[in-house]
Amino acid sequence: IPLTKVKLINELNEREADLGVKETVSWHSEYKDSAWIFVGGFPYELTEGDLICVFSQYGEIVNINLVRDKKTGKSKGFCFVCYEDQRSTILAVDNFNGIKIKGRTIRVDHVKDYRPPKDSEDIDDVTKRLREDGCAPKVPQSSSSSEEDELYDKKKKKEKKEKKKAEREKEKKSRAASSSSSPPAVRVKQEKEDAAYDKYNQRDRGQQDGREERRRNREEEERRRNREEEEERRRRDDKRDDRRRETEREKDRRRTSDRDEDRRRERHREDRR
Repeated sequence: IPLTKVKLINELNEREADLGVKETVSWHSEYKDSAWIFVGGFPYELTEGDLICVFSQYGEIVNINLVRDKKTGKSKGFCFVCYEDQRSTILAVDNFNGIKIKGRTIRVDHVKDYRPPKDSEDIDDVTKRLREDGCAPKVPQSSSSSEEDELYDKKKKKEKKEKKKAEREKEKKSRAASSSSSPPAVRVKQEKEDAAYDKYNQRDRGQQDGREERRRNREEEERRRNREEEEERRRRDDKRDDRRRETEREKDRRRTSDRDEDRRRERHREDRR
């Protein structure tokens, strides 16, 4: 089999998995209308039953066509498998492509427009029936179970009707009882006023106001200290800057005086010459 095709399919699947490609734009979506897959490269001795055992891991298989030589009847090493659910083909291609069966690497790929062959004259009865009816398990329909289901449905309907009837009767009785008897007058109990409540409330409010006043005074005092400290730092910085500027000016005066002294000496030497 062309192993390059096996590698290309695996690389394509890995690239889509790394990029997080959505299912709707995946390369698998091109085959969304086909439930058939191609399987090639497996050992010649494998039968339809062997292949169904392997590939039914990812879904119910409803049909299989193992391609055989028309003269000898031997397998050619490839087949076509049809799943009941088309989504099973994606799992089969992603997981079975490139695996080894009895030492041989198999290729599993989608099939877009597959039609089972019509050479029914050259095949045996078993293969013919397999192609026509498929290989999916048949679930027998028992008459007793259908009768039980019908009886169960009738019983449920009857219970539902009886329940609705009982609810209507109950509603009628409640309406009749409410119309015949008027509801008794409701007496509202008046709450007594506590004379001491206002006194205690005012006391608590006064204490709370006192605490709030003390808190504001502390905050104001702290802000005042911060302002004084900031002003003191500013005065110290100004004094330091003044001293530095005075020192620079003194240095400038000395340099100027030195230059003047040098000029006088120079002129004096020139005059003496």
